[in-house]
Amino acid sequence: MNKITHSLAATLLLGSGFAAHAQDGDLIAKGQALAIASDCMACHTNTQQQGKPFAGGYGIASPMGTIYATNITPSVKYGIGGYSEAAFADVLRSGIRQDGTYLYPAMPYTAYTRLSDDEIHALYTYFMHGVAPVDEPAKRQTDLPFPFNIRLSMAVWNMLYLDNRRFTPDVTKGEAWNEGAALVQGPAHCGTCHTPRNVLMAEDNSRFLMGASLGSWYAPNITADRQEGIGDWSEQELVNYLKTGRAEGRAQAAGPMAEAVEHSFQYLTDRQLRAIATYLKTVPSQGEGRQDNGLSQAHYNVEHHLRGMNSPNANHTLNSGEALYSGYCASCHQPDGSGSLNQAYPSLFNNSTTAANNPSNLIAAILQGVDRRVDGKHVLMPSFGAGSYVGELTDKQVADIANFVLQKYGNSTLSVSEADVSEVRAGGPKPLLARAQPMILPGMATTAVVIILLILFWLRRRKAR
Repeated sequence: MNKITHSLAATLLLGSGFAAHAQDGDLIAKGQALAIASDCMACHTNTQQQGKPFAGGYGIASPMGTIYATNITPSVKYGIGGYSEAAFADVLRSGIRQDGTYLYPAMPYTAYTRLSDDEIHALYTYFMHGVAPVDEPAKRQTDLPFPFNIRLSMAVWNMLYLDNRRFTPDVTKGEAWNEGAALVQGPAHCGTCHTPRNVLMAEDNSRFLMGASLGSWYAPNITADRQEGIGDWSEQELVNYLKTGRAEGRAQAAGPMAEAVEHSFQYLTDRQLRAIATYLKTVPSQGEGRQDNGLSQAHYNVEHHLRGMNSPNANHTLNSGEALYSGYCASCHQPDGSGSLNQAYPSLFNNSTTAANNPSNLIAAILQGVDRRVDGKHVLMPSFGAGSYVGELTDKQVADIANFVLQKYGNSTLSVSEADVSEVRAGGPKPLLARAQPMILPGMATTAVVIILLILFWLRRRKAR
């Protein structure tokens, strides 16, 4: 009888062990899915230098300087292996590391604060038990210029701008809408790029998802506006774009959005993508209008105008936008701008990049190219900026090509100057806070001197009495 009892107990213990293991596996899988939706890989893995997963070292360009992502593997010495779950939650929701160091909002903790306790627990379990530790420091460390290197200033910033609340479902909306809202506002952190920022670089949520400069690129309006935003996109077009980085006759993902598609959106379920589309289609319209000629069906064939001229590649005679387009662009985008038959090389009309009110993405695409890997396929447009293996173009040449494309296939009300190209090449427009940085230290010193002189003057007058 005792043997039977012991055998039964052992079987029950073994069964409970398998159940616990399966439960842990499910939790790790949930955490991994959340990490993918949160796009942790894009910033914390230096794929440009074949870095190890989540080992940090990737440079995130910001107007204040380059911010380098940290090691978030479970390495006790160099990563987050020594973090408690509460400390892990503080990093994600408040931007404060276990040692008390404040993070910059390049780490989108202002969005991750929407994550529930269960989601935080799943993420913690994944990073502690589903990620291999990398016992080495990140290759580069953040070193911003004064005064942005004073991380304690972020305590004041957090008091002003951190809305430390969890996502609350709207009972008046459906399940898909709430799932999409939770993803957009939380892990997918769409507002981090697509919402304009105020003078202190906090998101201006009165203009939620209205579009914002993102270094050399421009994150477009993704509200329900039918001209500036995605209001006239179908739900399936949005799903296709997020899944593949391409919506035929609409847009192609490049720059930071290509990274988001490559590392995050392509792995989301169709249900999640449809939920995001459902929610975005209801975000209040906040556009400023756009010219309809950006969506023209008209074709303009450069070869009809260039045929009979000297070879445009001879003796440096590529001296007009039309000739430059013929020499550098037409082989892929076709002489009439229609792109390839399967639109792997997209048309330049019916294209949100050429139809936009802001030419930054057109300029950036020429300078930096397009590079994304989706579903085992490599989408590549060569860059024509510094280090191009095709041929580096000058600011004037890029401006000439951009103006030709805009005039013939896109928003003909726009005009691109050499200065515009130079600005994009240098990293995009600088916000006021970044432009003021060189004057902050001299200004503080001058103010201190003035205060000291006023005190000395006051003391002398008091002594004279």
